[in-house]
Amino acid sequence: MTILIIYILIFIAAFYAVKVVSSMRTSRKDYTSLKTVTFGDESAVSPNRAASIISVFSIFLIWAAFTGSKLIPFHVPGPFIGELGFSYTAMNSLGETDDAEVTITIYDVQTGEIPDKLDIEPGTGFAINDTYQIVAWRSALVKVKRNDVGGKDSDYKVIAINDQEISPNNELFIDDARIYMTAKGTLSVTPSKGWQMQPVWLPAPETVWSRLIKVSSEGYKNFSLFEHLGWSLLRVVVGFTAGALIGIPLGYAMGLSGWFRGWFDPIVEFMRPVPPLALIPLVIIWFGIGEQGKIILLFLASLWIMTISARAGVSGVKIAKIHAAYSLGASKWQIMRLVIVPNSLPEIFTGARVSMGVCWGTVVAAELVAAQKGAGMMIINASKFQMTDLVIMGIVLIGVIGYAIDILMRISENYLVPWKGK
Repeated sequence: MTILIIYILIFIAAFYAVKVVSSMRTSRKDYTSLKTVTFGDESAVSPNRAASIISVFSIFLIWAAFTGSKLIPFHVPGPFIGELGFSYTAMNSLGETDDAEVTITIYDVQTGEIPDKLDIEPGTGFAINDTYQIVAWRSALVKVKRNDVGGKDSDYKVIAINDQEISPNNELFIDDARIYMTAKGTLSVTPSKGWQMQPVWLPAPETVWSRLIKVSSEGYKNFSLFEHLGWSLLRVVVGFTAGALIGIPLGYAMGLSGWFRGWFDPIVEFMRPVPPLALIPLVIIWFGIGEQGKIILLFLASLWIMTISARAGVSGVKIAKIHAAYSLGASKWQIMRLVIVPNSLPEIFTGARVSMGVCWGTVVAAELVAAQKGAGMMIINASKFQMTDLVIMGIVLIGVIGYAIDILMRISENYLVPWKGK
């Protein structure tokens, strides 16, 4: 919630800052600036590059600030690391009370250095001074009664912490820790965790970068990084292509023939909302755990999207254009080739972009079963050993490659379908 609030505040501040800077610059003299109405006109809306840059930079800053990254000079409060101490008051079976000190060393296990246990004086009473060690972001049971004289007696108990009364199932707070007493009278000490994320949940950016360099040079599980990514990309391209080769003709047939539409519409509309992940068990039973099963899963993820986009493209052709072509003496084949196909291509390209994105996201699940190489295999395997930096590295690479594919498809669309929106 804190991260979300910070992100929203950055968004609002950046919006007004860019707006003020833009208003101070010379107004543009292009086609869009000459329009009298732009609200609701999709052609008048283009990505604000400043917003894109600030958005990416903000995400990086939040990531770095909440992971204690060394790449930036400021961070949110991190976990308490160092020494903390408190005194406790114990009561023995005779009703006598005595005080003792507990000194706790909190250290960061990520540094690889474990501090030596402190050497302290035991004290003179029946309550003995003690020392403990706790790893940052974790809690520990501090059994102060263990070393006390008579501490194992059933009537022996701790009644106060820093002169504050405490009892079982209750808690109190000292400067840098929370102390909770269990039902058995043992103290559970939780040092302050701060706002930073624990590395096992979210490592710092430089940790992910180091992992990328290491995997790029040494590979992972007997295959290089490029082999893992290459095999994932190959599976996606083959599955998407197979889905497009069958889905587009099927969509055209459904858009042009009432019989085809009536026959296949129940099948397409039934399968369309079924997530590809739900088909994994069936695909394994039918096609096994080899490459064939993975390609079939990606094929099914692409097929229905391409079918619906082609059908929508045909249905969206304006009837006035069909009438105009007939009035000029065009044949059905000419209408198909010169009117229907060109006017349906924008919808098909939009569906192709969506389909490719779905396939690229499904490849992780496709490689979940018996895959020896692939980006999804890296992520799944790393998650089993809590290698969060490798998991995030794989996610980032999948996102970057997916974004690059989408950009290439946009460029192809602009080149092949220049009449879109006109």
